[in-house]
Amino acid sequence: MSRTLFSADFCAPRGLGNRHVQTLLPRFLPLPSLARETEIINLPDGDFVELAWALPAPTRADAPVFVLFHGLEGSFDSPYARELMRAASEMGWRAVLMHFRGCGQAPNRLARAYHSGDTADAYWVIGQLALRYPRAIKVAAGVSLGGNMLVKLVAEQGGDGLDLAGAIAISAPLDLAASADALNRGFSRVYQRHLLHALKRKVTTKLAAGPLPITLSARQLEGLETFWAYDNAVTAPLHGFQSASDYYQRASAGRLLGDIELPTLLLHAADDPFMPADLFSRLPAPADAVRLEIARQGGHVGFVESRQGRLGSWLARRVAWQLECWAAHLAPHHSLAAGPNG
Repeated sequence: MSRTLFSADFCAPRGLGNRHVQTLLPRFLPLPSLARETEIINLPDGDFVELAWALPAPTRADAPVFVLFHGLEGSFDSPYARELMRAASEMGWRAVLMHFRGCGQAPNRLARAYHSGDTADAYWVIGQLALRYPRAIKVAAGVSLGGNMLVKLVAEQGGDGLDLAGAIAISAPLDLAASADALNRGFSRVYQRHLLHALKRKVTTKLAAGPLPITLSARQLEGLETFWAYDNAVTAPLHGFQSASDYYQRASAGRLLGDIELPTLLLHAADDPFMPADLFSRLPAPADAVRLEIARQGGHVGFVESRQGRLGSWLARRVAWQLECWAAHLAPHHSLAAGPNG
């Protein structure tokens, strides 16, 4: 792993280094202003996903494309999504976020939702972008759940299976079972409760609209208090898994790190409260195409830094640097260029 492992240059501001402070702080900072245009992309199975395109869009047909996949119950309005899309847009990239099914402005059509290993919709959208912008460099980024999904997709498709110059995964829960355990300990239960509340609210709405392939009453649904319980009773039967254990094993991307051929940047904080501290020691060594940067602090999708006396997103700055690097020097499917500190 030493050939692919680097120390991230993130430095938390004095007094703001606690992992929970870093995780929560982006929600208390001003949300970047960014106009969008919504597009509905119909999927082969009759469902749809909603795309959010950053405005103003570049006028050049060959402008590079940045496609973002959000985290669990995230959206265009998530602080990291606004920061990353604005950064890409200001660099002249065509920035677009794919909302997972049911995460946009309207509920999805089918009796199902989305999950951490659900690569088919992203594969379809990237394919549509390839047809629409055949001459444009394209880079995909995924955050949290979206990061695990993207790593799994990239590993499955090999070096030539996607029209991408590179991929970036941020705070990706690459071992889903270990993350479910971590989120059921200490203060991290606060995040678990918040996320499960949002998920259960959506399932309640879908149950009221029509039958689902789950055998739960509203009271039983409300009683699911851990990710293990929820994924066993809801996620698994909705998406063809036998159990939560089966889902976690098959959907976790960490086991595939050694198979990645596409240039891929992984950004991770050692103190991420959604994951065990020894996450990467549990996983296979990444392939040479992978650059893994681990910061000592940063929390889960936090990485709030101070520059010139103002708090801001280190993630947006680091991702912008990578986009600039790949756009300037990287033809699709070549080796990953060295990072800013190695």
